[in-house]
Amino acid sequence: MMRASRSRVWRAVSNAEEFATWFRIQLDGTFAEGTTVRGTVSHSDGTHICAVEMNIETIEPERYFSYRWHPYPIDPTIDYSAEPMTLVEFILRDAEGGTEVTIIESGFDSIPLARRAEAFRMNDKGWGAQMGNLSRHVE
Repeated sequence: MMRASRSRVWRAVSNAEEFATWFRIQLDGTFAEGTTVRGTVSHSDGTHICAVEMNIETIEPERYFSYRWHPYPIDPTIDYSAEPMTLVEFILRDAEGGTEVTIIESGFDSIPLARRAEAFRMNDKGWGAQMGNLSRHVE
């Protein structure tokens, strides 16, 4: 649970500039249904981790935001663009003292078997860290 209003959390999730701040990503555009936004994820020291492409699917103000992307690139020298994308969903609900945020990433069963387990493990670990970043950003 985030100790912030739903509108505050919504801005952090659905505004590309705010999303980039807490997610620690550089993005090249704004979030709008049907658009593709590209970016670069880096460590806090500025070391490049990977390039990201986000296909924005659904925006339902202050309730639901979703996009598709290629999960954790195990080898940054490989082009994963031909692989299926996973779906990332942010669901916001009012809660006592703030906002309940649920993040679901699905579709790993379509990722090639050779990298599925590692992609799932890294993204699962990453979402835990990102929830902390989001919480600090909005509170």
